Amino acid sequence: MSYAVKTIGVLTSGGDAPGMNAAIRAVVRTGISCGLNIKGIRHGFAGLLEEDIIDMNNLSVSDIIQLGGTILYTARCLEFKKKEYQEKGAEICRKHGIDGVVVIGGDGSFNGASRLAENGINTVGVPGTIDLDIACTEYTIGFDTAINTAMEAIDKLRDTSESHERCSIVEVMGRTAGHIALWTGIASGAEYILTTEKYHGDIQRIIGKILDRRRLGKKNHIIVNAEGVGSSTEMAKLIELATGIETRATVLGHIQRGGNPTCKDRVYASALGTKAVELLCEGKTNRIVGYRGGEFVDFDIQEALSMTKDLDPYLFHITHKLTTK
Repeated sequence: MSYAVKTIGVLTSGGDAPGMNAAIRAVVRTGISCGLNIKGIRHGFAGLLEEDIIDMNNLSVSDIIQLGGTILYTARCLEFKKKEYQEKGAEICRKHGIDGVVVIGGDGSFNGASRLAENGINTVGVPGTIDLDIACTEYTIGFDTAINTAMEAIDKLRDTSESHERCSIVEVMGRTAGHIALWTGIASGAEYILTTEKYHGDIQRIIGKILDRRRLGKKNHIIVNAEGVGSSTEMAKLIELATGIETRATVLGHIQRGGNPTCKDRVYASALGTKAVELLCEGKTNRIVGYRGGEFVDFDIQEALSMTKDLDPYLFHITHKLTTK
């Protein structure tokens, strides 16, 4: 049975995302304002199992809202998928007086949070992932910063692509979700946007379009490729061989995870962190907070994890209208 908490632990788990520090700050300061004790759990669930736990106060989170990364560090913990380690994690929470935990991360992190809840520790998840792939929410911490980082990089590559009359393939993150590719492709005016959800390997069609556009006078071509689609380097070789047009691949990689969070990521992360603490103070557990329909809302973790999410159909539709003919 759930109950109102007295001591909250906060951890970040999985991939880091710009804005996580804003969420940590909100958890700590909201908790303190509610009269709670706050403990930071460093290195995610792995740190919980190792009892890497520190006391936190208002000063602990001073001047961090503008920082990328996470001051609590993060890690992946395969051990926590096993029942004995889930039980151990709950016992460690009780040992340190932690009766509520805010877990900031993605799907895997929320599974861990749900296992803690099953073992008697109140938990609330906060969606922190640049991939925007948590189905219950229209926003995830870090997505806005990541797409702006990628957009700025593509703008710069467009300049050199135009100067050398090249084709540039820009690989963005998104192993199983193409939201970053879709948004940055539209924002940067890319001629082609390839995502795991929509691209089915028709490289010859792309080659044909590049040749048609070159005959019409198009001097450069930008292809935004989600990493889950396949190797951008191999794709570049195929295109250059077939068209005779110099083609370069640029993999943006983990720069998309770093940097100072945007205003939106700072504000929304602050609101989600505050909402998580408010739910714990109400005695709620096994919940995920999110943003949907213009409001900050919450869902049962298992209900949320069962939801599915596709690319925005209208945004994908407009790519066909806006790409160069």
